[in-house]
Amino acid sequence: MTTADGRPRVLLGVAGGIAAYKVVEFLRLLTESGHAVRVIPTPSALEFVGAATWAALSGEPVTTGVFDGPHDVPHVALGRSADLLFIAPATADLLARAAQGRADDLLTATLLTVRCPVVFAPAMHTEMWDHPATQANVARLRERGAIVLDPAVGRLTGADSGKGRLPEAQSLYDVARVVLARGQLPLDLAGRHVVVTAGGTREYLDPVRFLGNRSSGRQGWALATTAIARGARVTLIAANVTLTPPAGAELVAVGSARQLGLAVTAAAAEADVVVMAAAVADFRPAHPSTTKIKKGVDEPTFLDLVRNDDILASLALGRRPGQVIVGFAAETDDALANGRAKLAAKGADVMVVNPVGETRGFERTDNEGVILEAGGRETEVPLGSKEALADSVWDAVARCLGPERTSR
Repeated sequence: MTTADGRPRVLLGVAGGIAAYKVVEFLRLLTESGHAVRVIPTPSALEFVGAATWAALSGEPVTTGVFDGPHDVPHVALGRSADLLFIAPATADLLARAAQGRADDLLTATLLTVRCPVVFAPAMHTEMWDHPATQANVARLRERGAIVLDPAVGRLTGADSGKGRLPEAQSLYDVARVVLARGQLPLDLAGRHVVVTAGGTREYLDPVRFLGNRSSGRQGWALATTAIARGARVTLIAANVTLTPPAGAELVAVGSARQLGLAVTAAAAEADVVVMAAAVADFRPAHPSTTKIKKGVDEPTFLDLVRNDDILASLALGRRPGQVIVGFAAETDDALANGRAKLAAKGADVMVVNPVGETRGFERTDNEGVILEAGGRETEVPLGSKEALADSVWDAVARCLGPERTSR
């Protein structure tokens, strides 16, 4: 329920973990972008960041218990008013209490009253995240319709590193923004494992030069973020991308077409959907030099190239029953005709025809295209955000999956 002045209402739950300090920046991003935010910390969260900080940055009162202003029945009032409940960090304890349906503080009580989308951003040590009890709690929350992000991999408390780090504030904000945009639409990718490739491969001529392309990876990032907002588990295979990883995605970094092919083939073995959004080089140097090629010293007079494997065609040929394969056709001319031919030749279920050029497609925040489905349906997506194109792709994927297919 938006506020009287039209601002989306976000409830920001904060559990008692050291990662709470990172949520201060997340709160700032929400408020500065026009969202009305009420922070609901647990009592232990205030041991890490005090109530004064949350109140000052949100402009709203901060309480932790259901007996603070009981005449207003705060957990019910807050739950009815919310467009989104986002909990970060979600500790192992908070996940356990939420899964059990406990209501022993204002945050968990509010969890039982909200009917808006709920997102948990877990943060804890790797051993706690991997524990069967935590994984069972996460599975239960997901079954109930909550979005539980996978934690990031990186530095934890002290010298420890591993899976359990809270994603960066900008990545959390991107998920919140996309979930809010979807509103009460169903999580039609819940329980699905999707693999998305992004960026552009590099084929090295020598240790310092390569054949590459202008892909920034933004379209793949948009596909990953929107899939997460629709409930999917996402593996993102990124070729030479410098963007902050999307919150909730498992990131696999690759460089060349051959590396990407190996990574996506391995990830696709247990995936429901594979989306090949990366700009993969069709060719590579036949004889790359192990040292820098110098002018006047073994200077090449021509470039001998060999063809890389067709990853998309291989995936389509070797797909599991029920698996959906999506390709991208980046075209500079006769885009629709070339895209239709590519859809037929590759054996994919969906082909996204993407017009590109000096000022189109690459290195931009907007995109356009036509989504072709093997059954003959064609959907034109006008120039807009890359997330809008991504959502249209997932709409097509959902149609291909159908309600009768079950996730592995």
